[in-house]
Amino acid sequence: MKEINHIKVKKGMAVSELVSCMRDAGFGAEKIGKAAEIFEKMLNDTECKIFLGVAGAMVPGGMKEIILDMLDKVDVFVTTGANLTHDLIEAVGGKHYQGDELADDEKLNEEGIDRMYNVFMKNSVYENLEKFFKKNYDVLKECKSIKEFLWKLGEILENENSKNSILRKCYEKKVPIFCPGIADSGIGLMMWGRAAEGKGNSCIDVFSDINDIVDISWTAKKTGVIYVGGGLPKNFIQQALQFSKGADYGIQITTDRPESGGSSGAPLREGISWGKMNPKADFVDVFCDATIALPLVLGYVTDKPCKK
Repeated sequence: MKEINHIKVKKGMAVSELVSCMRDAGFGAEKIGKAAEIFEKMLNDTECKIFLGVAGAMVPGGMKEIILDMLDKVDVFVTTGANLTHDLIEAVGGKHYQGDELADDEKLNEEGIDRMYNVFMKNSVYENLEKFFKKNYDVLKECKSIKEFLWKLGEILENENSKNSILRKCYEKKVPIFCPGIADSGIGLMMWGRAAEGKGNSCIDVFSDINDIVDISWTAKKTGVIYVGGGLPKNFIQQALQFSKGADYGIQITTDRPESGGSSGAPLREGISWGKMNPKADFVDVFCDATIALPLVLGYVTDKPCKK
């Protein structure tokens, strides 16, 4: 047994020092500390390809800059259409605002305000989004894969000198970005809307990205996974890992429970039975709001001299 060391918060304490102290505590604090250490191991293992899967409303929740910094450290990014839609909304001038989860939703609807728990967004942001897709649809519809489509969005944003965005950074750094559920989003609706107007149908092959992500997994000497919120991004990564020996490192941050049998609450060790997680892997499940846990984990490695 290892003795519990009580966390002592000191003036001027660095995030990395605080998280190191959490590693020696118990309960959720210990899990966050362990996740930070595992991330550091991934970054120092030059043979490891790191897959980041992000679900949930992370951009509205104020985590865009966290994800942008994570993209400097990972090799593959998989996310939801919702996160990319909100990223694009901000890139073309839209905003998200702090709100109140107890607000009158009927009144918000009358005022044209959409609510995501305690975050508000004006519904009028979709007008700018629609203008963006009307202007660029002819180029976007010719993309052959979802990854190519998302990189093209990033390229267009770069050419228009839009604000820093996830889509733009993935294009600039050529980070493979996958979103198998892109149709289930505002971006999907915008593309469908242009086709419904008679502008021509998209050429995107929704299955072709499987080739790319499986190839990355198949050829990697080692793999590490970071799942934020689980869901579709987690499963898209996990099915690719079945073509390897399973992940060597793993971090999962979720608030879901395992009893319902869903992917988002499934502990990482369950993936061993599927061949998605190596039985000898170093992994941890962190049951915490990702807007709390992820900045702490990233803050820890930011202060470390990692190789990646």
